[in-house]
Amino acid sequence: MEVVFTPWRMHYINSHKAPRPGCVLCNIHADGPEHDGEHFIVHRGATCYVVLNIFPYNTAHLMVVAFQHTGDLCALDAATSLELFDLTRQSVAIVNREYQPHGCNVGMNLGQAAGAGIADHLHMHIVPRWGGDANFLPIIGGTKLIPETLEATFARLKPHFAQLG
Repeated sequence: MEVVFTPWRMHYINSHKAPRPGCVLCNIHADGPEHDGEHFIVHRGATCYVVLNIFPYNTAHLMVVAFQHTGDLCALDAATSLELFDLTRQSVAIVNREYQPHGCNVGMNLGQAAGAGIADHLHMHIVPRWGGDANFLPIIGGTKLIPETLEATFARLKPHFAQLG
C-alpha cells in the first residue's frame, strides 16, 4: 500500500529523525501529562492511557495502552485488565457519540506473528468503521485517505475524555 505523506506527517517524520531508545509506548507515557497534546494522549487513567494512533487505519483510530511494559496479556494484574477494558468500552462510546461510525473493530494483536507492530507492549485498538471505507482507493490505488488531521481528531475527542475525570 502506498503511504501518502501529508504536510502533517512530513512534519512529524522530520521532527522525530532519531528514534529514542526504548519502547515508544513507554516513552510517550513517561514524558508526562505536559506532553499529552504532542503525543495525542486524550486520557490518562490509573493504569492505562488512551492515545490516537499516529498511523491510523481510519479517522479516530485509538489505542488503549497499559502503563505496564509487557506483551503478555496474562501478565496483567486485575486492576490493569479491568481499566484496559473499561477504557476500551468508554472510548467506543465516545467515538460513537462524536463520529457516528457504522461499527468498530476492537482488538489486540498479541505477538509479532499475530501482526503486532509493537509486540512487546500490548495495546487495544479501536478502529471506527463506515460502510464503504474500504473503497477503491486502498484496493485499487493502494492508498488510504484519512479525511481529518490528528490535531483535529484530538481537538474533537479530548473534551469527551476530559469528562471521564
